[in-house]
Amino acid sequence: MENYFNYFTEIEDRFLRRRGGGLLLSTLDWALIETWKDAGIPLEAVLRGIDEAFDRYDQRPSKTKKVNSLAYCSQLVLAAAEDMKEAAVGASGTDTAPPKPSATQGFEPAVVVPFLRRNADLLEAAKLPEAGGVSARSVALDAAKTLRQLAEQLEAKPSARLEDLERRLTVLEEKLFAMLLASTPDEEIVTVRTEADRDLAPYRRKMSAAQIDQLQKQYVHKRLLEKYHLPRLSLFYM
Repeated sequence: MENYFNYFTEIEDRFLRRRGGGLLLSTLDWALIETWKDAGIPLEAVLRGIDEAFDRYDQRPSKTKKVNSLAYCSQLVLAAAEDMKEAAVGASGTDTAPPKPSATQGFEPAVVVPFLRRNADLLEAAKLPEAGGVSARSVALDAAKTLRQLAEQLEAKPSARLEDLERRLTVLEEKLFAMLLASTPDEEIVTVRTEADRDLAPYRRKMSAAQIDQLQKQYVHKRLLEKYHLPRLSLFYM
């Protein structure tokens, strides 16, 4: 597993510093960071793209509008990722590649086990909706039980592959999201989607249809988790 332990905080810090403080990242911003992470875009590419976007903004003769969203940087982030990929291909014949960080740095069992158990506690304590014959609490309790089992397994075998653990957590998250979508009233889901469309409107021309679809999905998921005070289960959120 590539070490993106500080992926989110590094991006947040760089964007807020270049913007000059002000408001914190929005739900839309966090959802966009998730799409970059899921797409495997290196942290360095995101930071380069942010810097390039603000360098260009700073050169504009008129700055009537302040940069209020990471979406402003999205095109240059993708361009930076592509440039890094091409540079890596061009340098593949050399032996001067920089050393890679440890695959498990930041993901030691002593850190992961409490994270799993803390999330199990939150799932067990959550007040979840019951609608359409869907037992949200039952799904959450099953997920909590699995998290505790995974924590025990990791304690017993600290050398277990983190990639396998992350896949299990991804499956649990997907079940959790499906449960929330099924048990939350349609009107609330429509309201959240409408908010996502409104927030995305100024940036649609800067992103592909696939990016927009993924961003809307991440936006809805994040809002549902916030509504029911549920945690993200992935190791990236430790």
